[in-house]
Amino acid sequence: MNSPHTKVTPTLEFETTLWNQGYLIVAGIDEAGRGAWAGPVSAGAVVLPADPDILNRLDGVRDSKLMTPAEREAMFDIVKAEAKAWAVGEADAAEIDRIGILNATKAAMKRAVEGLGIQPDHLLIDYVRLHDVTIPQTGIKHGDMLSLSIACASVLAKVTRDRYMRTTAAELYPQYQFDRHKGYGTKSHQEALAMYGPCPIHRRSFKPLSSDLTLF
Repeated sequence: MNSPHTKVTPTLEFETTLWNQGYLIVAGIDEAGRGAWAGPVSAGAVVLPADPDILNRLDGVRDSKLMTPAEREAMFDIVKAEAKAWAVGEADAAEIDRIGILNATKAAMKRAVEGLGIQPDHLLIDYVRLHDVTIPQTGIKHGDMLSLSIACASVLAKVTRDRYMRTTAAELYPQYQFDRHKGYGTKSHQEALAMYGPCPIHRRSFKPLSSDLTLF
């Protein structure tokens, strides 16, 4: 059965409200990989031009979780070309274990904002709030489904992370088949952990690794 959200198309409602208030450099921010057992958490930041027609030019962009891999790949370069500015930030597994996944997610988001090359007037963030960032910001529940800027950020974060897991991580640690599950908790991933133990990009603070480290 399809999710009730699969037909939700993001709009420029939040962006337009801010543009009309004089905030012309609005950055949408979202993360990917927060729940994985291995690999980094990635965050995208995207500033769209204050142009209502961008909605048509980016037709097809949705919450990246609701897009197929082919759809995400197809929109990746289009988003970068249409954006006024974009960046991706990351926090690796060691940082996640050291400061926790929420703080690591916020660190990746902050790095993405800093990587934009321009100072945003306002941030639209999927649910999270960056308390150590002084830029005005709005946290939006299900923002990746509602805001086009956030949806674009989710595509950049997801594609960037998936490419890393599919190539670099899979080549370094082929026994885990990261190219298939991208570090998420699938049965085959769990079986590989039972056979080989964790590798350097596994998040040892995450279950089942945290509860089974004595076995490794």
